[in-house]
Amino acid sequence: YSFVDFLYESGQTYWQILPLCPTSFGDSPYQSFSTFAGNPYFIDLDVLCKQGYLKPEEYEDINWGENPVKVDYGLLYVKRHEVFKKVQTHFFEKLPADYDAFCEKNAFWLDDYALFMAIKDSYSGKSFQEWDDSIRRREKSAVKEYSEKYAKRCDYYKMLQYLFFEQWNKLKAYANDKGIKIIGDLPIYVALDSADVWSSPEQFVLDDDLRPTEVAGCPPDAFSEDGQLWGNPLYDWEYMKNDGYSWWINRLRECLKMYDVVRIDHFRGFDSYYCIKFGSTTAKVGEWKKGPGMDLFRAIKAQLGKMPIIAEDLGFLTPSVKRLLKQSKFPGMKVLQFAFDSREESDYLPHNYTPNSVVYTGTHDNDTIIGWQKSMKRADLRYAKEYLNSKLSFNWAMMTATLSSVSDTAILTMQDLMGLGGEARMNTPSTLGGNWEWRAEDGYITAD
Repeated sequence: YSFVDFLYESGQTYWQILPLCPTSFGDSPYQSFSTFAGNPYFIDLDVLCKQGYLKPEEYEDINWGENPVKVDYGLLYVKRHEVFKKVQTHFFEKLPADYDAFCEKNAFWLDDYALFMAIKDSYSGKSFQEWDDSIRRREKSAVKEYSEKYAKRCDYYKMLQYLFFEQWNKLKAYANDKGIKIIGDLPIYVALDSADVWSSPEQFVLDDDLRPTEVAGCPPDAFSEDGQLWGNPLYDWEYMKNDGYSWWINRLRECLKMYDVVRIDHFRGFDSYYCIKFGSTTAKVGEWKKGPGMDLFRAIKAQLGKMPIIAEDLGFLTPSVKRLLKQSKFPGMKVLQFAFDSREESDYLPHNYTPNSVVYTGTHDNDTIIGWQKSMKRADLRYAKEYLNSKLSFNWAMMTATLSSVSDTAILTMQDLMGLGGEARMNTPSTLGGNWEWRAEDGYITAD
């Protein structure tokens, strides 16, 4: 709430955040157990205490980690659930009046998610691909058996979702009242080990045994000679089309309840997407296939109306991707850190921008400006300084150029505003561990 006050006092209009869904493998918000669920790590324990669901002594002395600027996901995973078990006792003793209505309204995803997580716990966290065949394949008798056996655990996960959305909706309303809109982030793909794939396998490219035949990723480029092997299952676009894209319509409808604007990650995948044979160890060998294109967005618009979407159109863009972006009328993204290659002219230089775009100094996948400056080639840095033509420090010169461009919207990262180095980087693509951990310490964000 005080951060929203800070944004309001600073005359801001947008707060962009990473996906809010529960993190799974590698702590990445882009690999989640559900595209619809909220991350219970964000539930405010002080609020639960005020509501009578917790006593101060049940959570106030917990050590959440030694490093104030790094999240310890291991501790969170263990200790949060210990606290939430205590919450469950008090919660079901005095059930909120709107709890049943919440469960009913969200039943189309909540029932499957709660059961998925409850069964997952019973298998010590194993991927659903390793469950017994009957429940892996969702045979009716098995679903009935597990639902009865783990009813209390299902209630636990439904309770966490109720608490998350109750708190999130209040914060969002507070932000909106202050004139701050929230830009959410929608990963194009979902995780293989997710309630989404388990509950709707027909929407994905899987074999008769429910195993993926191909997975998602990116081919080799200047950033990675092996490419990026994401491992997400691919969509069965033909099935989705015949189904009227109902899965996507539901997904975006819920997304637009959570956020005011949605950035769709890897937009080019709707035009054509890269397929890698399942079991490959790198993304070097793959094949491009045709995506749904405007057909998907026309179907979504017919159901949901005009949507406030930002298209993440970074990377190598073919003429057909550019055509899709133009037809959709969605603003694309410009990233200033990609602009300064002293060997050639770049589309990311501000004088090449168009108003219908959103410009960033860098994204969650980039180093901070200060960290990037240290790793730049000398010729590139010289070119950047010459182009920016500013007496300000390098991070402020970059941010000023971002704000001065013709793009309708500019987004700055907190790390760059604070002038932090590479130690505050959020994510290094194609690496595992040490990512998604940075957090702002008390006193970082001041009126100054």
